[in-house]
Amino acid sequence: QVQLVESGGGLVQPGGSLRLSCAPSISVPNISTMAWYRQASGNERELVAAITGTAGRYGDSVEGRFTISRDSAKNTVYLQMNSLKPEDTAVYYCKVVALRFTFGRLDRREYWGQGTQVTVSS
Repeated sequence: QVQLVESGGGLVQPGGSLRLSCAPSISVPNISTMAWYRQASGNERELVAAITGTAGRYGDSVEGRFTISRDSAKNTVYLQMNSLKPEDTAVYYCKVVALRFTFGRLDRREYWGQGTQVTVSS
C-alpha cells in the first residue's frame, strides 16, 4: 500500500528556514500533481503549494517565501520554507495525485501523508 513519507519538520526561529520532503514509500506511476497543505491547531486545512510538471502555485500567505520543487527521478517533492513566521506554525501534509487507468477508464487517486509538525517560535 502506498504511504507518503514526510520529513524535515521541526522547531525554527522566526526568519529561519526549513525544507520539507515527501516521497511515496513505493513507486507510484503517473503522478500528476504533488502538493503541500497545512493545518494549524483549530484551523481548516489550507493549500500551501502545489506543483504540476514544473509549474508551481502557492497560497497567498506563503507566496514569495516558500518554493515547491520536484525531483521526478525520485518522485520526491520538496517545500523550501524561508522567512518563516510564527503564523506558519502548523502540521504540514503532503498530497500526491496520480492518474490510473483501470477497467478501461482514467481515474484519479489521492494519497496523503501523516503530517509533519513545523513550529516557528523564538
